[in-house]
Amino acid sequence: MVGLFILLQNTMPDTSMTQGTGTESFIELAIKGGWVMVPVVLLSLVAVYIFFERWFAIKKAASIDQNFMNRIKDYIMDDKVESAKTLCQSTDNPVAAMIEKGISRIGRPLNDVNAAIENVGRLEVYKLERGLPTLASVAGGAPMIGFLGTVIGMVQAFHQMSTAGNNINVGELSGGIYTALITTVAGLIVGIIAFFAYNVLVARVDKVINTMEASSTEFIDLLNEPAK
Repeated sequence: MVGLFILLQNTMPDTSMTQGTGTESFIELAIKGGWVMVPVVLLSLVAVYIFFERWFAIKKAASIDQNFMNRIKDYIMDDKVESAKTLCQSTDNPVAAMIEKGISRIGRPLNDVNAAIENVGRLEVYKLERGLPTLASVAGGAPMIGFLGTVIGMVQAFHQMSTAGNNINVGELSGGIYTALITTVAGLIVGIIAFFAYNVLVARVDKVINTMEASSTEFIDLLNEPAK
């Protein structure tokens, strides 16, 4: 949120000639934007929370021991199924959850094992993607709310012109337009940041999904080896 107001302050021109003040503070800029700034600021807080919460959750899910599947393979080949299951239970990531489910289905047809693994995989992907639709909504909604504030501000400015007649105060009129544009800048800043944050998280989720798919395929191939 602080970054939002820093960008706002740097973007807005110096209004000392028209407003009689110098550089505006963060809070003053937000107040000038009117009530529309309230949802914009709230959306910025939501976006920041989702990004960092998902970043660390996905980072944890992606931290997979490179030797995990090799150890699983050794346990299965040595017929130490319980040891393999214990290893999965002590490893907190999506791959381990999928492999544990597959181990619990050993002895059943491979199609059943594969279906069980895929079901767990879908649940794990759903957990990883939790919050991402909200972040995407922030990316699209924040600029729209900002534009709404601008339209409202312009309507008010033109209403002042229509009621002032020949006594139009240019300073008050330009101040109203300046205030209206603050909401657009704020909405665009929040939307752009949320858009890039969303795509960064999606890319990280895709990497985890690829690892999950590769591990599940390796496990199915492992179960199929004795039949060869």
